[in-house]
Amino acid sequence: MQDELLLLSRARALDGDALSQIHDQYYRPIYRYVSFRVSDHKLAEDLTSEVFTRLLSALRDKSSPQNTLRGWLFGVASHVVNDHYRQKARAKEVELSDMIADDRLSLDERVGQKMRIEKLRDALKELTEEQQRVLALRYGFGMHIREVAQTIGKSEGAVKQLQLRAIAALASRLAPGEGVL
Repeated sequence: MQDELLLLSRARALDGDALSQIHDQYYRPIYRYVSFRVSDHKLAEDLTSEVFTRLLSALRDKSSPQNTLRGWLFGVASHVVNDHYRQKARAKEVELSDMIADDRLSLDERVGQKMRIEKLRDALKELTEEQQRVLALRYGFGMHIREVAQTIGKSEGAVKQLQLRAIAALASRLAPGEGVL
C-alpha cells in the first residue's frame, strides 16, 4: 500500500517513470477487467486506453486519486464500460465478431462454439451490475475476495454471496440440459 501511495505521489508530479510504471503494472489487469465486460478485444483495448487517458487528465487537473490508485482505476474502468454501453444503446449497432475461424474445427463445431459464447454473453448481461462487477474483478481482473471487497466497498462475505449467486445464476442459465455447454 505504501508503494502504491509513493507511486501515486510521484505520478501527481507527472514523473514519467512513475506514469510508465503505473501503465506497466495496471494495464493488463484493467484490460482483463474491461475485456470481461465487453466482447471485442479491440474495443477492450480502446476502453482500457481511455482509462489511462482519464488518469492523465485527472493528474493534470489535480483531481487524481487521493488514497488508492487501484480502486480509482477500477472505478474509472467501470464508468468507461458503462458509458460505452449507454452510447451503444443510443446508436443501434450490429456486432461483427473478429474471431478467426479455427480450421481444425468442423463447421458444426464452430457454429456450436459461437452459440455457446453468445449464450454466455447473454447470460452475463442478465446478472445484476454488482454481480457482473464481482465476476469481472475476480476472473477478469484476477483479484482475491479481500481485494474485491476493498475495491467495491463491501464486506468479504457480501462479495462471496454476490459471486455465489452470480455463478449459480449462470449455471442455471447455461445448464447442460439446454444443449449449451
